[in-house]
Order: sequence, then C-alpha cells, then structure tokens
Amino acid sequence: MTSKDKATNGVRRGRPGYDQDSVLRIAVQAFNEYGYDATSMGKLAERLGISKSAIYHHVPSKQDLLRLALDQALIPLEAVVDEVGEHEGDADERLEFFLRSTIRILVEQRPYVTLLLRLRGNTELERAAVERRRAIDRKLAELVATAQAEGSVRTDLDSRTTARLMFGMINSVVEWYRDSGPIDGSALEQHAIALVFGGLHDTRAKSSAA
Repeated sequence: MTSKDKATNGVRRGRPGYDQDSVLRIAVQAFNEYGYDATSMGKLAERLGISKSAIYHHVPSKQDLLRLALDQALIPLEAVVDEVGEHEGDADERLEFFLRSTIRILVEQRPYVTLLLRLRGNTELERAAVERRRAIDRKLAELVATAQAEGSVRTDLDSRTTARLMFGMINSVVEWYRDSGPIDGSALEQHAIALVFGGLHDTRAKSSAA
C-alpha cells in the first residue's frame, strides 16, 4: 500500500490508541488553552502522551489540525445558512430559525467555535476562515434587513449593527456556558431568543396603544 493509499484528503489514518477525532479534540483543548501559535507539536505530543512522529500518523501537520478544527465549527454553521434559504416562513421566522440553529451549534461544538472566534488572521488558512465567518455574519444582517422590509421587526435599528450585536451576545456563550451549569442548552436557547426578539420587535407601538 502506498502512502497515497493511506491518506484521504491529505489526512492519514490513525495509530492504535488514538483516532483522528480524539487527537483533534485534545489538540483543540491545547490550542484554546495556550493559543494556536504557542502550541508546538512537541507540547501537543506531551499532552497526548505520544511522540511527535506518532502525531503525523494522524495528520500531516499542525496546520491540518487547525483546518480540521475550523471546519468542525464552520461547516455546520454554513449549513445553517443553506437551510435558512430553504426554510419556509417569513423573514422573522427564518431569523429565529437561524439564531436557534446557531446557538445549538455553539453549544455542541463549543471548543471548535471558541478556536474560530479567537483567530488572529496570521495565516492564509486563518484569514480564509475569518472570511467564511464574515459571510455568515452578512447573511444574518441580510435577514434582519429583510425582516425590517417586511415590517416584522423594528426599522429604527441598523441591520448590520444589529447582526453584530446579536452575534456578539450569542458568541459569548462559548466563554461562559458549561454543560454542568444551572441551565441546559435548550433553556439557554430560549433565554437568548427571548432577549433578542424582545428587543427586535417594536413594543413601543403596543405601549402607546395601551
């Protein structure tokens, strides 16, 4: 069997005791703890309890670990954007679907999303990931603008600023939320949606009418 046969999309098969997923999971923990740039392959090997050469049986390089980790966050987030386009309902409903889905991914893939949000854009790979993330941000802003045009959310708020504030609140989840905390992921989702849409829906008119 050739070395080419042993690789799939540039990622090699694993060694006994570890598979690629477990190596990636531990690597991401180290990247988040020390920072990607500060985490050498030697430090990672020490964390795994294996030699540096053994790591290369799982992935060709440290950059490939980063690529795999970022895809773990970005691919499901990008899938949400595609699903929103196919989702039935008005813009307000699609906006809620977008936010709920995003929160679930942040909870389920928290270490990987944490790494994504901490990128500094030092390499071409990082800059490409940042641009993919910005494309998701733009989609959210478009949804807000569409909902404003339909009259379902208040129009006195700038759509791009609103999108950034919403994502700022939602992204903060990765820094403080823990599965062992006082609320579960479902309750967290409900809290966030209530806060976001309580601010987006124009309650001033209702107050005046009352």
